[in-house]
Amino acid sequence: MTVDIKNKALDLTDIGVRFGGISALDGVSLQLYEGEICGLIGANGAGKTTLFDVISGVRLADRGKVQLNGQDATAWSSHRRARSGLRRTFQRVQLFGWLSVEENLLVATEWRGGNGGVLADLVAPIARRRLENERRQRAGEVLERCGLSSIRNERAAGLPIGTARLVELARALVDQPSVLLLDEPASGLDHGEADRFGDIVRSLRDDEGTSVLLVEHDVGFVMDNVDRIVVLHLGRVLATGTPEEIRNNPAVAEAYLGVSA
Repeated sequence: MTVDIKNKALDLTDIGVRFGGISALDGVSLQLYEGEICGLIGANGAGKTTLFDVISGVRLADRGKVQLNGQDATAWSSHRRARSGLRRTFQRVQLFGWLSVEENLLVATEWRGGNGGVLADLVAPIARRRLENERRQRAGEVLERCGLSSIRNERAAGLPIGTARLVELARALVDQPSVLLLDEPASGLDHGEADRFGDIVRSLRDDEGTSVLLVEHDVGFVMDNVDRIVVLHLGRVLATGTPEEIRNNPAVAEAYLGVSA
Protein backbone atom coordinates (compact mmCIF):
# COMPACT_ATOMS: atom_id res chain seq x y z
CA MET A 1 0.00 0.00 0.00
CA THR A 2 1.23 3.51 -0.84
CA VAL A 3 0.63 6.06 1.91
CA ASP A 4 0.06 9.71 0.96
CA ILE A 5 2.64 11.30 3.22
CA LYS A 6 1.18 14.76 2.62
CA ASN A 7 -1.93 14.01 4.68
CA LYS A 8 -1.50 13.35 8.39
CA ALA A 9 -4.49 12.13 10.34
CA LEU A 10 -2.48 12.35 13.56
CA ASP A 11 0.74 14.26 14.21
CA LEU A 12 2.55 14.13 17.55
CA THR A 13 5.55 16.39 18.12
CA ASP A 14 8.04 16.16 21.01
CA ILE A 15 5.58 14.60 23.47
CA GLY A 16 6.86 14.45 27.04
CA VAL A 17 5.16 13.04 30.14
CA ARG A 18 6.63 12.69 33.62
CA PHE A 19 5.31 10.91 36.69
CA GLY A 20 7.18 12.58 39.52
CA GLY A 21 10.85 11.98 38.79
CA ILE A 22 10.17 9.30 36.18
CA SER A 23 10.03 10.14 32.48
CA ALA A 24 7.33 8.02 30.86
CA LEU A 25 7.62 9.72 27.44
CA ASP A 26 10.61 11.77 26.35
CA GLY A 27 10.43 13.66 23.07
CA VAL A 28 8.14 11.25 21.21
CA SER A 29 7.22 12.34 17.69
CA LEU A 30 4.90 10.14 15.64
CA GLN A 31 2.79 10.55 12.52
CA LEU A 32 -0.23 8.53 11.42
CA TYR A 33 -1.18 9.12 7.80
CA GLU A 34 -4.62 9.05 6.25
CA GLY A 35 -5.63 5.52 5.29
CA GLU A 36 -2.72 3.88 7.14
CA ILE A 37 -2.48 1.14 9.74
CA CYS A 38 0.46 1.80 12.05
CA GLY A 39 1.61 -0.56 14.78
CA LEU A 40 3.06 0.74 18.05
CA ILE A 41 5.19 -1.88 19.81
CA GLY A 42 7.58 -2.01 22.71
CA ALA A 43 8.30 -3.92 25.90
CA ASN A 44 6.25 -3.39 29.06
CA GLY A 45 7.03 0.05 30.45
CA ALA A 46 7.99 1.49 27.06
CA GLY A 47 5.25 4.14 27.31
CA LYS A 48 2.67 2.79 24.89
CA THR A 49 -0.39 3.14 27.13
CA THR A 50 0.72 6.59 28.30
CA LEU A 51 1.04 7.68 24.67
CA PHE A 52 -2.46 6.35 23.90
CA ASP A 53 -3.78 8.33 26.89
CA VAL A 54 -2.14 11.48 25.55
CA ILE A 55 -3.53 10.94 22.04
CA SER A 56 -7.07 10.29 23.28
CA GLY A 57 -7.00 13.20 25.75
CA VAL A 58 -7.28 11.10 28.90
CA ARG A 59 -3.98 12.69 29.96
CA LEU A 60 -2.49 16.00 28.80
CA ALA A 61 1.20 15.90 27.98
CA ASP A 62 3.67 17.96 29.99
CA ARG A 63 5.12 19.18 26.73
CA GLY A 64 4.66 18.72 23.01
CA LYS A 65 1.89 19.11 20.46
CA VAL A 66 -0.97 16.90 19.30
CA GLN A 67 -2.60 17.55 15.93
CA LEU A 68 -5.73 15.68 14.85
CA ASN A 69 -6.78 15.91 11.22
CA GLY A 70 -4.73 19.09 10.81
CA GLN A 71 -6.09 20.85 13.92
CA ASP A 72 -4.17 21.59 17.09
CA ALA A 73 -5.83 19.29 19.64
CA THR A 74 -3.16 19.59 22.35
CA ALA A 75 -5.48 21.15 24.91
CA TRP A 76 -8.70 19.44 23.79
CA SER A 77 -10.65 17.23 26.16
CA SER A 78 -11.19 13.57 25.37
CA HIS A 79 -14.83 14.35 24.51
CA ARG A 80 -13.88 16.99 21.96
CA ARG A 81 -11.34 14.66 20.36
CA ALA A 82 -13.96 11.91 20.15
CA ARG A 83 -16.42 14.27 18.51
CA SER A 84 -13.70 15.26 16.03
CA GLY A 85 -13.32 11.71 14.75
CA LEU A 86 -11.08 9.91 17.27
CA ARG A 87 -12.16 6.57 18.75
CA ARG A 88 -10.40 4.11 21.05
CA THR A 89 -10.72 0.57 22.37
CA PHE A 90 -9.08 -0.64 25.59
CA GLN A 91 -6.88 -3.46 26.89
CA ARG A 92 -9.73 -4.63 29.10
CA VAL A 93 -12.97 -4.83 27.14
CA GLN A 94 -15.35 -2.11 28.37
CA LEU A 95 -18.91 -2.88 27.31
CA PHE A 96 -22.21 -1.97 28.91
CA GLY A 97 -23.04 -5.48 30.06
CA TRP A 98 -26.71 -4.77 30.87
CA LEU A 99 -27.35 -3.52 27.32
CA SER A 100 -27.78 -5.60 24.20
CA VAL A 101 -25.06 -5.77 21.56
CA GLU A 102 -27.01 -3.38 19.31
CA GLU A 103 -27.69 -0.97 22.18
CA ASN A 104 -23.96 -0.81 22.91
CA LEU A 105 -23.50 0.56 19.40
CA LEU A 106 -26.42 2.97 19.60
CA VAL A 107 -25.02 4.50 22.79
CA ALA A 108 -22.00 5.69 20.79
CA THR A 109 -24.24 7.79 18.54
CA GLU A 110 -26.36 9.41 21.27
CA TRP A 111 -24.32 12.63 21.25
CA ARG A 112 -25.64 13.41 17.77
CA GLY A 113 -29.17 13.72 19.16
CA GLY A 114 -32.32 11.67 19.15
CA ASN A 115 -33.09 11.87 22.86
CA GLY A 116 -35.43 14.24 24.63
CA GLY A 117 -38.22 11.92 25.72
CA VAL A 118 -41.89 12.85 25.34
CA LEU A 119 -41.16 16.54 24.68
CA ALA A 120 -38.98 15.73 21.70
CA ASP A 121 -41.66 13.34 20.40
CA LEU A 122 -44.22 16.16 20.54
CA VAL A 123 -42.07 18.97 19.12
CA ALA A 124 -40.27 17.21 16.26
CA PRO A 125 -41.55 13.65 15.91
CA ILE A 126 -40.71 13.22 12.21
CA ALA A 127 -37.13 14.47 12.50
CA ARG A 128 -36.64 12.41 15.65
CA ARG A 129 -37.88 9.22 13.99
CA ARG A 130 -35.72 9.86 10.92
CA LEU A 131 -32.61 10.31 13.05
CA GLU A 132 -33.40 7.20 15.06
CA ASN A 133 -33.87 5.17 11.87
CA GLU A 134 -30.55 6.44 10.52
CA ARG A 135 -28.77 5.47 13.74
CA ARG A 136 -30.25 1.98 13.71
CA GLN A 137 -29.46 1.52 10.03
CA ARG A 138 -25.82 2.49 10.64
CA ALA A 139 -25.63 0.15 13.63
CA GLY A 140 -27.02 -2.66 11.51
CA GLU A 141 -24.41 -2.08 8.81
CA VAL A 142 -21.57 -2.21 11.33
CA LEU A 143 -22.99 -5.31 13.04
CA GLU A 144 -23.11 -7.02 9.65
CA ARG A 145 -19.54 -5.96 8.85
CA CYS A 146 -18.28 -7.39 12.14
CA GLY A 147 -20.32 -10.59 11.87
CA LEU A 148 -22.49 -9.74 14.86
CA SER A 149 -25.96 -9.49 13.33
CA SER A 150 -27.10 -12.83 14.75
CA ILE A 151 -26.45 -11.71 18.34
CA ARG A 152 -27.61 -8.10 18.07
CA ASN A 153 -30.30 -8.64 20.73
CA GLU A 154 -28.14 -10.58 23.18
CA ARG A 155 -26.91 -8.90 26.36
CA ALA A 156 -23.24 -7.95 26.20
CA ALA A 157 -22.54 -9.42 29.64
CA GLY A 158 -20.95 -12.84 29.46
CA LEU A 159 -19.96 -12.76 25.80
CA PRO A 160 -16.80 -14.75 24.94
CA ILE A 161 -13.73 -12.51 24.86
CA GLY A 162 -13.34 -12.76 21.08
CA THR A 163 -16.94 -11.73 20.48
CA ALA A 164 -16.75 -8.99 23.12
CA ARG A 165 -13.71 -7.48 21.40
CA LEU A 166 -15.62 -7.43 18.12
CA VAL A 167 -18.54 -5.67 19.82
CA GLU A 168 -16.17 -3.07 21.25
CA LEU A 169 -14.66 -2.59 17.79
CA ALA A 170 -18.13 -2.24 16.28
CA ARG A 171 -19.05 0.38 18.87
CA ALA A 172 -15.92 2.35 17.97
CA LEU A 173 -16.81 2.15 14.27
CA VAL A 174 -20.49 3.03 14.35
CA ASP A 175 -19.82 6.78 14.40
CA GLN A 176 -17.41 6.48 11.44
CA PRO A 177 -14.12 7.56 13.03
CA SER A 178 -11.32 9.08 11.00
CA VAL A 179 -8.71 7.90 13.52
CA LEU A 180 -9.04 4.61 15.43
CA LEU A 181 -6.82 3.62 18.36
CA LEU A 182 -6.76 -0.11 19.14
CA ASP A 183 -5.21 -1.12 22.47
CA GLU A 184 -4.06 -4.77 22.33
CA PRO A 185 -6.94 -5.89 20.08
CA ALA A 186 -5.63 -9.47 19.72
CA SER A 187 -5.30 -10.06 23.47
CA GLY A 188 -7.23 -13.19 24.47
CA LEU A 189 -8.14 -14.12 20.91
CA ASP A 190 -7.39 -17.47 19.34
CA HIS A 191 -5.69 -17.61 15.95
CA GLY A 192 -8.93 -17.66 13.95
CA GLU A 193 -10.44 -14.77 15.91
CA ALA A 194 -7.28 -12.71 15.50
CA ASP A 195 -7.30 -13.34 11.74
CA ARG A 196 -10.93 -12.23 11.54
CA PHE A 197 -10.20 -9.10 13.56
CA GLY A 198 -7.26 -8.27 11.31
CA ASP A 199 -9.42 -8.72 8.20
CA ILE A 200 -11.94 -6.21 9.52
CA VAL A 201 -9.27 -3.65 10.42
CA ARG A 202 -7.66 -3.88 6.99
CA SER A 203 -11.06 -3.51 5.32
CA LEU A 204 -11.59 -0.27 7.25
CA ARG A 205 -8.37 1.10 5.77
CA ASP A 206 -9.12 -0.12 2.26
CA ASP A 207 -12.86 0.65 2.07
CA GLU A 208 -13.26 3.74 4.27
CA GLY A 209 -9.78 5.22 4.51
CA THR A 210 -9.78 4.94 8.31
CA SER A 211 -6.40 5.63 9.93
CA VAL A 212 -5.55 3.03 12.58
CA LEU A 213 -2.91 3.11 15.30
CA LEU A 214 -2.68 -0.14 17.25
CA VAL A 215 -0.71 -1.28 20.28
CA GLU A 216 -0.17 -5.02 20.34
CA HIS A 217 2.18 -7.50 22.03
CA ASP A 218 1.45 -10.19 19.44
CA VAL A 219 4.24 -9.36 17.01
CA GLY A 220 2.87 -11.78 14.42
CA PHE A 221 -0.48 -9.98 14.40
CA VAL A 222 1.30 -6.65 13.96
CA MET A 223 3.55 -7.88 11.16
CA ASP A 224 0.57 -9.34 9.26
CA ASN A 225 -1.75 -6.35 9.50
CA VAL A 226 0.11 -3.02 9.53
CA ASP A 227 1.73 -0.80 6.92
CA ARG A 228 4.31 0.69 9.24
CA ILE A 229 5.66 0.14 12.77
CA VAL A 230 6.91 2.52 15.45
CA VAL A 231 8.99 0.97 18.23
CA LEU A 232 9.04 2.61 21.67
CA HIS A 233 11.84 1.89 24.13
CA LEU A 234 12.00 3.50 27.57
CA GLY A 235 9.74 6.35 26.52
CA ARG A 236 11.52 7.18 23.28
CA VAL A 237 11.11 6.21 19.63
CA LEU A 238 13.73 3.58 18.92
CA ALA A 239 12.87 2.81 15.29
CA THR A 240 10.28 3.42 12.58
CA GLY A 241 9.83 1.42 9.41
CA THR A 242 7.94 -1.21 7.46
CA PRO A 243 7.34 -4.60 9.10
CA GLU A 244 10.26 -6.03 7.13
CA GLU A 245 12.59 -3.20 8.17
CA ILE A 246 11.64 -3.59 11.82
CA ARG A 247 12.01 -7.36 11.66
CA ASN A 248 15.59 -6.94 10.44
CA ASN A 249 16.56 -4.04 12.72
CA PRO A 250 19.35 -5.14 15.12
CA ALA A 251 18.52 -2.45 17.69
CA VAL A 252 14.91 -3.62 17.84
CA ALA A 253 15.96 -7.25 18.16
CA GLU A 254 18.18 -6.41 21.10
CA ALA A 255 15.98 -3.91 22.93
CA TYR A 256 12.51 -5.30 22.28
CA LEU A 257 12.97 -8.95 21.46
CA GLY A 258 15.94 -9.46 23.80
CA VAL A 259 18.13 -10.90 21.05
CA SER A 260 21.63 -9.58 20.44
CA ALA A 261 22.46 -8.87 16.82
